[in-house]
Amino acid sequence: MQVLRPITTADFAALKQIAIESGHGFTSLPVDDEQLKEKIDRAEKSFAKNINQTLDESYLFVLEDSETGEVIGTTAIEAAVGLSVPLYHYHLGKTVHHSPTLNVYNTVDILSMCNDYTGCSEICTLFLRENSRKGLTGRFLSRSRFLFMAQHSERFADTVIAEMRGVSDEDGHSPFWQWLQEHFFSIEFPQADHLVGLGDKVFISELMPKYPIYVNLLSKKAQAVIGNVHDKTKPALKLLEKEGFEHRGYVDLFDAGPTVEAKLGNIRSVRESQVCPITIGELEHISQHSSDTLAVCNQGVSGFKATFTQHAHYNHAKHTLVISQEVADALNLSQGDAARFFRL
Repeated sequence: MQVLRPITTADFAALKQIAIESGHGFTSLPVDDEQLKEKIDRAEKSFAKNINQTLDESYLFVLEDSETGEVIGTTAIEAAVGLSVPLYHYHLGKTVHHSPTLNVYNTVDILSMCNDYTGCSEICTLFLRENSRKGLTGRFLSRSRFLFMAQHSERFADTVIAEMRGVSDEDGHSPFWQWLQEHFFSIEFPQADHLVGLGDKVFISELMPKYPIYVNLLSKKAQAVIGNVHDKTKPALKLLEKEGFEHRGYVDLFDAGPTVEAKLGNIRSVRESQVCPITIGELEHISQHSSDTLAVCNQGVSGFKATFTQHAHYNHAKHTLVISQEVADALNLSQGDAARFFRL
């Protein structure tokens, strides 16, 4: 059984290995011991706080194989981005050049740097190790965050965003960055990417062009990747689109990957999730009535746990969730406790 839980200090080695495996473009997990330890410490403090408002908190989870104890993936939620360190994006807009005298009317795309998503919640740090990319595991790892957000909605903003990895080659070079580098910077994309991962964003305000960029002045290769995702990110984007996330023209400063957004209450998994008491039942009885796979979680914060299983059945008539003893044990649930769930 695979169980999602809050990260702990004991997970450092596993987190570092995942940071190594995640490769270029995965800025939220830099291969830096101090930064990773700081992320774990910040997450532990966030889970431990008793709060009922949106603050600058970080909730980092790991997905663990309960049989082997191996950590096979990560996922996270930033409760309010851009409050301590500015969050920059480019917004793709339009400007009109019109001359009635010459009978000329041109519409031109422009990229303007902004901080429009300041204070929004962000889902991030989604990574599943290659050997575990099968079945429903990836879908659960992505959607499981919404169980926590639905259960503890007071901790999060009304708008939720996700920054999607943009187009880059096998060596981590981005066509969009190559144009920026040629005209405004003197550092390679992986180095800029690494600095952002370390939280060093001062160079952005120092070196980024201060005025809107006319898209038609970019190289053809740079223009072609604006708003597009890396091939490995396409499944994640498709899943979020099914959840109700939309791209509204905001892209990453370095690889021009899209940022998608949704209102927390409109996210499908949040909207469709239910809370009800549990009944611990016999596995044979559950199997006879259950054909769906359910994502189920307890109602804890620091003790939060979630899993996905076919050993669960929702009894509409009694408004109870019947689960096996194994699932109850995995989620630290007892007879009569309440759980939240949705169909995976």
